[in-house]
Amino acid sequence: MMPETQVHTIARQMFEKHGPAAIAAAAQKAQACENNGDAEEAREWRHIEEAMKMMRGPHQS
Repeated sequence: MMPETQVHTIARQMFEKHGPAAIAAAAQKAQACENNGDAEEAREWRHIEEAMKMMRGPHQS
């Protein structure tokens, strides 16, 4: 399991570089890992995805 600090570092770097599209990219990576049977790596990508969603903030209408 990846340390929490590393999760947030990766999430921040991806979000700064790719913006909101980074969230979709993390979700796609998680799905690909799940399809390949790598549940542990998929969990890490889901964790990164959630960290980016928190960085994005709440939806506004």
